[in-house]
Amino acid sequence: MMVRGSGIYLWDNEGNAYMDGSSGPVTCSIGHGNARVIAAMHQQAQTLAFSFPSSARNPQNIALAEKLTRLAGTGAERALFVSGGSEAIDMAIKFCRQYRYATGEKQRVKLISCSPSYHGMTLAALTLSGDPVFGEIFGDMAGMAHHIPAANAYHRPPELSEHEYVMQCASALETTIIEQGAESVLAFFVEPVGGSSTGAIAPPAEYFREIRRICSHYGVFLVYDEVMSGAGRTGTFLTSHRWPDARPDITVLAKGLGAGYMPLGAMLAPAALVEELAALTGFNYAHTYNASPLACAVGGAVLDEIVDNALVENAELMGLYLRSQLEIIQAQSSIVGDVRGRGLLLGLELVANKLTRLQLPAAVNVVDRLREHARQRGLLLYGRRSNGGVCGEAILVAPPLTITLNEVDILIERLKQALQSLENELHQERYI
Repeated sequence: MMVRGSGIYLWDNEGNAYMDGSSGPVTCSIGHGNARVIAAMHQQAQTLAFSFPSSARNPQNIALAEKLTRLAGTGAERALFVSGGSEAIDMAIKFCRQYRYATGEKQRVKLISCSPSYHGMTLAALTLSGDPVFGEIFGDMAGMAHHIPAANAYHRPPELSEHEYVMQCASALETTIIEQGAESVLAFFVEPVGGSSTGAIAPPAEYFREIRRICSHYGVFLVYDEVMSGAGRTGTFLTSHRWPDARPDITVLAKGLGAGYMPLGAMLAPAALVEELAALTGFNYAHTYNASPLACAVGGAVLDEIVDNALVENAELMGLYLRSQLEIIQAQSSIVGDVRGRGLLLGLELVANKLTRLQLPAAVNVVDRLREHARQRGLLLYGRRSNGGVCGEAILVAPPLTITLNEVDILIERLKQALQSLENELHQERYI
């Protein structure tokens, strides 16, 4: 039972302190109890807490859109604000479909994503996500997206190099577009750095250049799901800023945009597309809390904190140091098979045998057990089993962007102790 938070720590109702080693579910990017954000929330709540965007605009919406699009840069000049990542994904699907419908390509209805992947909890987002568990439950209610292999080089066939494998994964996109009929494919959704479903896989630049080429060639919208990886998390404001020649058509943000202080997500799109659609049919889809003035005021304060305190740069520097320390743990541990990710979105894959990359049996529940060992040592981590565990089991290490060098050292020491305790248990149980 958590009752209080300050900076990088949380306290439970018995007074125990915990380091927030994963920013909740990679959300609380500027830590807890931020004075600037609290002040903005208080002031806005006293002034104007709610205004429905279909009836009237509000200054906070405009101010946040200007700040966000300035940071996002070319190709992301327009912003639509919703209550979180699932809604933002939903809006991205609607935007792509509405645009193709308005421009006469009404046959474009098919979606493609990766397996594994995760894109949210609305029905549309679940059908887009690459997890057969969702398909089994919801597939008869809504047509599932088509899926290609995620570019997880750790699980590549032994005869392929990392480059060969990720390019093979990219090639699968083109094959699927052709098989489904290029004229019927609407969009391809991909996470520039994976979340809990993949344990922060981070494909190389050539992968993104190739999927950009393929999508452009076939007229398929390329959508980057940066719900986790955006807003400075990976050492650039958008992860796509790393590849200027592989920018997306649409970007989706959430989590770190509201930073845990307010439910907030955004869909970013090019001005040219938005203005063309506005002239043709408009885009008349809304949720009750679209562009909430209270949420937008909080989002603006969060962006000010990120910019004024150089938190994007800190994510890059602390991320490099944190990764180097995780790689030392990997070398010493018998169950940490892989360390991956970018900036302060990093993942550890847990295995039974590092040489063969053999996975632990699903019954071990290794991710949950590591989380519990870490919690007992005052460290909170995030992870869950995806795809029934068949694509590997990983845990995310993604502390707030405010983390200091000393705090990284504390995190590493607690994680090291938790891993050693778990290893001892698994050895006694004869799993390793």
